[in-house]
Amino acid sequence: MRFASLGSGSRGNALLVEVNQTRVLIDAGFGPREITRRLAALRVDTREIAAVLVTHEHSDHLGGAYACARNFGWRVFMTAGTFAASGDRHGACRPDLVDSHQCFHLGDLQIAPFPVPHDAREPVQFILGDGCSRLAVLTDAGHVTPHMVSMVDQCDAIVLECNHDRRMLAQGPYPEHLKRRVGGPLGHLDNDAAASLLARIDQSRLRHVVAAHLSEKNNSPDMARRALGDVLGCAPEWVGVADQTRGLDWRSL
Repeated sequence: MRFASLGSGSRGNALLVEVNQTRVLIDAGFGPREITRRLAALRVDTREIAAVLVTHEHSDHLGGAYACARNFGWRVFMTAGTFAASGDRHGACRPDLVDSHQCFHLGDLQIAPFPVPHDAREPVQFILGDGCSRLAVLTDAGHVTPHMVSMVDQCDAIVLECNHDRRMLAQGPYPEHLKRRVGGPLGHLDNDAAASLLARIDQSRLRHVVAAHLSEKNNSPDMARRALGDVLGCAPEWVGVADQTRGLDWRSL
């Protein structure tokens, strides 16, 4: 199994996961043309993608999913709540509906959705496995729950939201209502919250930790790396960062 980010942040998100010939995207927050360009940078053609697993209905995650499905013939998987909240954006595309507590298989991938606290209709994140290794993808959550901890425990890799630094958010340019939303219990994980989650799990299998969904105004890669590196007991440089523009190159398990 291997994974790569096409881009991560408030302007668009997409994570590519591959097991043998099965390739899926988690979210498609970019349009078909941009998705094509970013996939090509990872040496992948749109025809090689089987499906998009959508975490929730916000445009930086769902924005390009339906158009890509129509253009490229991809399947789209999402919860019933996400589908209902997406309104008429689906057009003629009818997604496969998933249960937020029910595992399923797609090709050679084992996929386990799990619910998270976020200001969306029925948001989920995903654990993906190949029978030997497990990748946890966890962004867009307002706070750490016991269920989230149990789901990502003993994974081999984790892509983990480090959206903001609390002090930078408080002192930054966002209006107060947006600060309350981002920093609230249904908003986004800050660096310290992400680190606290790592501190509560068995880290013995971890081979990759990637900070994701960083705010361009309220965080920095160095701050996210330091927060996670401190709790992991590793050099900050070991922690990867999924960039908004450049994404993240392939990581193998």
